[in-house]
Amino acid sequence: MKYFCVMLFLLTTATVNADVLKLRFTFADTPHKVADTDSVVRKRSLIIGANYGSDVMFFGRTGPIKYPYGSTDAIYNTKDGFFLYGSALKVLGYGQLYDEIDAGAGYLYKYTKDFGGSASFTHFFFNSNAHIIMSASSNDVNWNNAYDWGIMKSGVTLDYLFGKSHDYFVTLNTSHHFETNFNIFDDKDYLTFTPGVSLILGTQNFVQRYSLDYAYRQDANNIFANTPDEQHTAQLNGMFNALNYSFKVPIAYNRPHYTIEFAYKYSIPVNVEGELMNTKESFYNLTFYYVFY
Repeated sequence: MKYFCVMLFLLTTATVNADVLKLRFTFADTPHKVADTDSVVRKRSLIIGANYGSDVMFFGRTGPIKYPYGSTDAIYNTKDGFFLYGSALKVLGYGQLYDEIDAGAGYLYKYTKDFGGSASFTHFFFNSNAHIIMSASSNDVNWNNAYDWGIMKSGVTLDYLFGKSHDYFVTLNTSHHFETNFNIFDDKDYLTFTPGVSLILGTQNFVQRYSLDYAYRQDANNIFANTPDEQHTAQLNGMFNALNYSFKVPIAYNRPHYTIEFAYKYSIPVNVEGELMNTKESFYNLTFYYVFY
């Protein structure tokens, strides 16, 4: 269980999701300390998960209204460090069967015992009726690295997204992991806490593209900036700026093969260039995942 959580952390550089929120790995924010970290990429396993979230966030931005969602995820890991994954997401309260399906592949690596990361490619498939904000981007090239300092773990994630729009992101995060030295029901369970902070920097051309795709909703939801100078707005969205600061506190109940986690995140969007009326927001996630060896 413990080394499997380290592997998940390297996949997403937590934060939570880091919550960069590629929704396929919402549940990967719990890095457990281990002695045998070399086994992270040497174990064949299948991980399945289910997640509920109070709102969809995409690289520090949310849509004009809240979109609570449910998602399912699966990751297959080989002994050599390669992995395949898939994810399906549905916004709750709407008629379509799904809003987004993700498929991707990547590789986990270790520089040293405390320094490792992953590289991956993901393709997003969207329902034609989907209104979630990430629907302007259909591909993601992701590279992340994380270093364990002992008292905390820090990560840097680079993303290049392309499709209808092109954007670059850098996500910085630091978290502190600790677990209880007592059991809850028997000697095989324990609780973990992983408070962390993250900063997302990047461009936000996807916001401009999203507003153009859903212009028919501008009167109700203020998607469009109320300015005749759309060229100026597009130029601002193409600038590389800080986009979001967030603070997250995941609490997880762990057993040898599965984990149940509740996470609270407080998000502070910055440099919102008028296209979306993003403000400070609290997010809640409830996640279950199970690992087969």
